Amino acid sequence: MTADGIGLGGPAPGLALPDTEGNTTTLPAPGEAPATVVVWTCNHCPYALAWHDRLTAAAREYAGRGVRFAAVNSNDAERYPADSPEAMTERYDAAEWGMPYLHDETQEVARAFGARTTPDVFVFDSELRLRYRGAPDADHQDPAQEAAWLRSALDALLTETEPDPAETEPVGCSIKWRP
Repeated sequence: MTADGIGLGGPAPGLALPDTEGNTTTLPAPGEAPATVVVWTCNHCPYALAWHDRLTAAAREYAGRGVRFAAVNSNDAERYPADSPEAMTERYDAAEWGMPYLHDETQEVARAFGARTTPDVFVFDSELRLRYRGAPDADHQDPAQEAAWLRSALDALLTETEPDPAETEPVGCSIKWRP
């Protein structure tokens, strides 16, 4: 872990957060899943909204291959009511996500990971070592991109090769930190 979160090859920080139904979600144990994706998102960011369908499609498609996904919202819900747990539940219930939607009220998990934007994608291998970090693909305005960088990282891990690219710049709205 670096001062700014985890670096490539670093271990996943702990994660135990409530989902939209109040159940606590944790990361799988090492060896329990071939890959795990944790993506920061929210309800109001135009970048997160633009990439949402691509991310949820990947979550649904890769679930059959044992890949685990989790979406995390760490925004300050007091200053941004659209990101409140109630608004998260309403949005989650309105569509099929293919992954739990977690609330990081204290923002401790976002800080431990070093999450900066919505979205910010973290892909871990079966031993929960960071193998890809960044944007889902090259252009939030182009649905034809289909989360290509995320899919490439997952395909690499599922075939036991190295993701290329291993890191891209996360693009989106900044996480709304509490004062």
